[in-house]
Amino acid sequence: MDGVLADTSQLHFETWERVLIEQGIPFDRKKFHLIYGLKNRDLLPFLAARPLEPQWIDWISEQKELAFRQSLPGLQPLPGVVDWLRRFKLWACKQAVASSAPPENVEDLVDVLGIRNYFDALVTPGDLPGKPDPAVFLKASRQVEIPPSYCIVIEDSIPGIEAALSAGMRCIAVTTTNPPEVLTQADIVVETMEQLTIEQVESLF
Repeated sequence: MDGVLADTSQLHFETWERVLIEQGIPFDRKKFHLIYGLKNRDLLPFLAARPLEPQWIDWISEQKELAFRQSLPGLQPLPGVVDWLRRFKLWACKQAVASSAPPENVEDLVDVLGIRNYFDALVTPGDLPGKPDPAVFLKASRQVEIPPSYCIVIEDSIPGIEAALSAGMRCIAVTTTNPPEVLTQADIVVETMEQLTIEQVESLF
């Protein structure tokens, strides 16, 4: 979702930077790229380099996610996103958002972008493991009733690509957040969805 539908990376970086530095946890762009796409409960102990109380993780996560949602108004879809959502809908393809983000973030983002009507399901892992575990993608596959081998995942993060491939799905990577040389595990790598061609999509099956 983040980095695929809209470029939210700067918003995530700024809100994480603010709340973590307030708590005395060093944070910079290099660390941000390492944790981007992970669930909060997985990334916070890594950043702090020590075990953390679950209650503290929940509290700091709430502070960060609230600040993130408050920064969403005015955000626009990335180039090519709406065109491809329309095209997939015309082709009668089932579409889902499958994200490690909190459900409130997913709901707010698709509403701000004005694209909720294109999706058959908005899926978050809940108590399931986050990416790179494939659980959230397999959950989405079940909800839209499409076998994993017929699913295409569009991702921008390394954990997301690993999760898609582990789920037995095809994967298209966009270079919103990471350079192309680190996304080579994906079946197709494009700079934006605007550059993706029908021929490339057809080549996946």
